[in-house]
Amino acid sequence: MHRHEHSHHEHDKTLGELRDALTAGFWDERYGGTDRVWSGRPNQRLVEQLDAIPDLAPGRALDVACGEGADAVWLAKQGWQVTAVDVSQVALAKVAAHAEEEGVGDRIRIGFYDALADPRPVGHHTFDLVTVSFLHVPLPDFPAVYRGIADAVAPGGRLLVVAHHPDDVTTGARHDHGPGLMFEPERVIETLGADRPDSPWEVEVADTPVREQATPEGPLRVRDTVVRLRRR
Repeated sequence: MHRHEHSHHEHDKTLGELRDALTAGFWDERYGGTDRVWSGRPNQRLVEQLDAIPDLAPGRALDVACGEGADAVWLAKQGWQVTAVDVSQVALAKVAAHAEEEGVGDRIRIGFYDALADPRPVGHHTFDLVTVSFLHVPLPDFPAVYRGIADAVAPGGRLLVVAHHPDDVTTGARHDHGPGLMFEPERVIETLGADRPDSPWEVEVADTPVREQATPEGPLRVRDTVVRLRRR
C-alpha cells in the first residue's frame, strides 16, 4: 500500500508533515473519500516473488500497511492464514468486507498498526511471511520501523519489502517529498545487518526491476526496490 503521494507539484515536506501523512486521521480521510483508492489487484512484485520460491508451503502471513487488502485476500486464496494490519480503521473495514466477498473471511484477521507509535506490528518471530509494500517512512524513523517489522519473521520465514526506487525522482516519474523517503535495496539490507557474515538473514533477492504503471497520460516506466530475506 502506497504511503506517499505522487504529485510533481508539492514542495519537499518537513519531517512533521511527512509523519502526519502516516497518521490514522490522514488515511481514514483518504479511504473514506472513495469506494476504492487502489486497484484491488495484488501487488505484482508480491505475486512474482512468491511464485519464484520453489515448494513454498502456505503458512502464517503478516501484511503490513495492508490498505484495502488486495494482497491479504490474494494470500488467503493461496492458502495462507493472514494477519492484515494498517493505521486506518476505515481501510481495515474494507479489508474485512473484501475478504467476506471473496470467501476468505475465515483466513484473514485484521489489526491496527501505527508504525511510528510502535514499530513492532504483532508478535515476535511469529510469521512465515512478512510482506510490506510501499511503506515510505521518514529517514530518521526507517531503522526502528523496518527492524520492528522484521522482528515478526519466524526462523525459516521470509521478509518481503517492496518500495519505490529513488531513480523515479531522477526520471521525473515521482516526486520524493523529502530526502530519503524512497530507498534502494541496500538500505533495507544494511538496516537489518543482512550484509554481515554473522547475520541471521540470508539475502535471497535485492533487485530494482522496472515495470509499466498506467497513468491518465499513458503508461509510465517506474522502478521498484524489491528485497526478499530469509531468516536462518
